[in-house]
Amino acid sequence: MLSTSLFFSLLLVVLLKECKSSRLGSYNVDVDKVSISGISSGAGFATQMHVIHSASFIGVGVVAGVPYGCAHGSSIAALACMKIPMFESVSSMEHLTVSEASKGNIDAVSNMKNDRVYVFAGRADSQINPQNGHNIALYYNNFVSSSNVKAVFNMDAQHCMPTDNYGGPCNKLSSNFINNCGYNAAYDLLNWVYGNLTSEFTENSTSAYSMDDTGYVYIPSGCSQNTSKCKLHIALHGCKMGRHYIDDVYVKHTGYNEVGEVNNIIILYPQAVPNSKNADGCWDMYGFTGQNYATNKGLQVMAMDNMRKRVLGQ
Repeated sequence: MLSTSLFFSLLLVVLLKECKSSRLGSYNVDVDKVSISGISSGAGFATQMHVIHSASFIGVGVVAGVPYGCAHGSSIAALACMKIPMFESVSSMEHLTVSEASKGNIDAVSNMKNDRVYVFAGRADSQINPQNGHNIALYYNNFVSSSNVKAVFNMDAQHCMPTDNYGGPCNKLSSNFINNCGYNAAYDLLNWVYGNLTSEFTENSTSAYSMDDTGYVYIPSGCSQNTSKCKLHIALHGCKMGRHYIDDVYVKHTGYNEVGEVNNIIILYPQAVPNSKNADGCWDMYGFTGQNYATNKGLQVMAMDNMRKRVLGQ
């Protein structure tokens, strides 16, 4: 069973702007402006959350991820999906999605029709074959208008979250999986999902940070008093990218907070923790938490959906 420490870490956060620990609270968030993204296993899980709870999200950002259902509930199949995606059947993933929806295990696929999907796959990625990016785009084209899918496949990036101001060389594998590619992926994906976001960052858009061993949330100045309707974005780290491995680097340096500050987007950073079945602190995209991992009964799925509801005050 999934370690209960995940659930507690999902309910306790560090308020980045206020520099204090607190239980995750409720905010004045527009329920029609909630989105999610992730990198690596976080990308796979972001896709799962988007597909499973499509009625609750307006879009998804997938960086170095895999399509919904490609792991078939097996770590071996997950590895095959990651490394040799050219042998994966996108149509079978489509059929699985429709089947799960008909059983009530995920939301109706019609909810995705007008959603916005951003897909990034680096051509130099040695960890997850970039062909997966093409498969993700093809998968979503079955449910989303092709004009609503943005694919970025032309960059010689390694397995990383691309930034324009922090990290290792773009085409090298970095220990924290954050690379300076001269490209702000966080802004690009959020701008694609929401549209017309401000790109000029204010000088004080990142404040002092006080971190502990829980999850993190960035509350923009314009959202702290609950006087304005804000947006919510859930940003998921990848394997070996949580606090147990790189401390607060993912939270501080991936570019989400700066975009959130000037566009009134609350950024929520859940943290996965390693255990005996999940040595690398990944999100469950192949079934180590149980056979329901890719449905609305999945343990991590339920925990994260409860986080979303808590922020929305539901």
